[in-house]
Amino acid sequence: MTNKKFAGLIQIVKFGLIGVSNTIVDFALLNFLMWVFKITSGSWMIVFNIVAFSAAVINSYVWNRFWTFKIKSREEVPEEFVKFLLISLVGALINSGIVFSGTTYFAPLFSLSAGLWANGVKLIATGVAMVWNFIGYKLWAFKK
Repeated sequence: MTNKKFAGLIQIVKFGLIGVSNTIVDFALLNFLMWVFKITSGSWMIVFNIVAFSAAVINSYVWNRFWTFKIKSREEVPEEFVKFLLISLVGALINSGIVFSGTTYFAPLFSLSAGLWANGVKLIATGVAMVWNFIGYKLWAFKK
């Protein structure tokens, strides 16, 4: 394996580890909001999901900037952060669209509770948004 391929693999592993921490933040906050407000479907799921996703995005920016993509310059932070937010916003729309559709238009399968079903749908949404985010961050926001 060449050094460039190895470095790319390490970058993907780091992104994945940060993704795990983002997912924990995202799911924990989403479940907390569902628990507090006793809501597991409908329009409020979009609000809850965007709040949770936003907290995860802040975590993601800090860790990806300094660890995954090793950006040290402070000169580009405003422009870079705007790009990061735009990519993340599209990711949030993808994520929220899947969560809303999956929890509103599909009844829980396999005798799952509404809460477990919402988490399963959220897991799928997270995977789809993660692919979008990595490609966008690498090719646009953190492009060297």
